[in-house]
Amino acid sequence: MSSAAPQIRSLYRRILRELPLPSANNTSSAIPSRTAHHKLSSPSTLQKRIRDTIVRQPASATSQIQEAEQFAQYVAAQRTYITLIERYNPGMGMSEEERVRLSARRVGMDLPVEFESGSGESGKA
Repeated sequence: MSSAAPQIRSLYRRILRELPLPSANNTSSAIPSRTAHHKLSSPSTLQKRIRDTIVRQPASATSQIQEAEQFAQYVAAQRTYITLIERYNPGMGMSEEERVRLSARRVGMDLPVEFESGSGESGKA
C-alpha cells in the first residue's frame, strides 16, 4: 500500500460529504445523522463513477489527485453558493400569489380573503 492511499481515501470522503443528499425534496430540515447512511447504502450514479475512477487510478498519479482536490473545492464552493442564494433570496421558490401576500404582511397589511363560488354557502339560511 502506498503512502498516498490515506490521502486518496480522505479526498474521496470529502467529495462524498459535499455531494447533495439523494432525498427527493432536499429540505434543509432533514437530520444529517439520520440520512448520512443513505449515501453509501444506495449510491447514486455520480458516486459510483467517482469511486470507480478513484479505484482504477494508481495512487501515485499526483496530477489526478490534484484534480480531485480541485473538484472537492469546487463542489464545496457550489454548495456554499447555493446556500447563500437561498438565504438572501427567500422568495425565489414562491409563487407570485405567495410573494404578494408576504410583501403585504411585511408592511402590516393582510390581503382580503378571496370569494370562492363553490364554497357551499348557499345551503345556509
